[in-house]
Amino acid sequence: MPNEPLNLPKADILVIDDTPENLNLLSAMLTEQGYKVRSVTKGSTGLRGANAVPPDLILLDVNMPEMNGYEVCQQLKASDRTREIPVIFISALGDVLDKVKAFAVGGVDYITKPFQLEEVLARIENHLTIWKLQQQLQAQNERLQQEISERTKAEEKFAKVFRSSPNPIAIATISEARFIDVNPSFLKMSGYSLEEVIGDTANELNLGKNTTATSNDKPLGVYTQTIQLLPETGSLYNLEFEFSTKSGELKTILISLELIDLGGVPCALLIANDITERKRLENEFISLVSHELRTPLTSTMGALDLLGSGQLGTLSEQGQKVLSIATTNTERLIRLVNDILDLERMKSGKIFTRKTKCNAADLLIMATEAMQAMADKLQVRLIINPVEVELWADPDRLLQTLINLLSNAIKFSEPGDTVWISATLSESRSVESEENQPSLPKYLLITIQDEGRGIPEDKLQIIFERFQQVDASDSRNKGGTGLGLAICRNIVQQHNGKIWVESILGKGSTFYVLLPLPALQ
Repeated sequence: MPNEPLNLPKADILVIDDTPENLNLLSAMLTEQGYKVRSVTKGSTGLRGANAVPPDLILLDVNMPEMNGYEVCQQLKASDRTREIPVIFISALGDVLDKVKAFAVGGVDYITKPFQLEEVLARIENHLTIWKLQQQLQAQNERLQQEISERTKAEEKFAKVFRSSPNPIAIATISEARFIDVNPSFLKMSGYSLEEVIGDTANELNLGKNTTATSNDKPLGVYTQTIQLLPETGSLYNLEFEFSTKSGELKTILISLELIDLGGVPCALLIANDITERKRLENEFISLVSHELRTPLTSTMGALDLLGSGQLGTLSEQGQKVLSIATTNTERLIRLVNDILDLERMKSGKIFTRKTKCNAADLLIMATEAMQAMADKLQVRLIINPVEVELWADPDRLLQTLINLLSNAIKFSEPGDTVWISATLSESRSVESEENQPSLPKYLLITIQDEGRGIPEDKLQIIFERFQQVDASDSRNKGGTGLGLAICRNIVQQHNGKIWVESILGKGSTFYVLLPLPALQ
């Protein structure tokens, strides 16, 4: 029947013996035990059969006409195709020298006639087991050699890229953030020699302008602190830092970090990009935007308002439509200019947070009230769940963040959807409880949840970057500038907080804002 399992033989055994009685006896015994048996009476015939279809084991008689067993075994061991096949001699010759010669030509065992069937079976099974284990070991060694070869090639390729890359690259330990290797581009950017860098930290070399934390009463540089975040994150991308060279020149760089393992030691792979010139051009652009765009835009808006008031005459219906389009586009341009200026001022430190005692519940209520008219217009229901807790924060900036997040949630909701804004107390920065931690809350977690279209997974990591939007048509259809979330992130970071988003495409998004309570400020 097709579905019945096939009874495969335990092994393929070739028996070479010029005595038919021995052949018949061995063949019957081995067949009964589940082996496939091939029997021949001449050594030359056995050699041809072994080369044509190599068996798993050979039983070989010594005394045969034309070619004896020793000669057959020598030819078997001389061929790459049959060299590894185990050969067991079966002979009436019981002299020690005969046995020594059998082992010398490559035999693995020697059985003296008359033989016991049980002994033959035991030795066959033993040598088949040894042969199979040898085959497995050989296969494992081949795989290991292949892996070693591939790893060596990968390491050589990495070393070549590492040395020749125009981007500064460094490798540092996670535990102490000490440099263990840097490439020539890093040395060129920093002005240090290889001997001066290896074994030191960025803090010891004064590569970072400021310190941001302490450990055991010692300052931790911004680079050290960032590197030590890697075990939690696994990777970090495009982080902007100020970099001080050996000569004291300040550069602006973007750093991406990956967690790697070097011989069991967790390390950070840092790839830098010098954007000093780009930042200079950005600053020039910001100055241009501030002086050359905002003023004429404000004047244009005033002129459009004057036209809309009817003081200069009555417009036709078509004229009113054109005026409305011009007003909408001008307002959008003004928002874009203001957002660009706000974001750049925050990043440059020209806008400072004015922190004071404020109530989280009041902020959530004010944000909801500010967005209620927009929600009513778009037929979106707002639900608020505030919590009474005191914050040490800039209330205007936090209110700006909450309004921005609520505005996005409402804009990307459908009529009849619900948007929730709520706050809870948390004990941990990771929002999950930790062992051996006091029960007092340390953080305020604010969530803004919607039932909108959601955010694709490939956008989740970049949505807080400048000019990043879920859809290229959003800026036109929804009136956004692509800078709102970047501003929110900057404000939250100025409060030593954390902002992130989770989303399911087609089901909605949840934005999280985690802020430390006054005890941690």
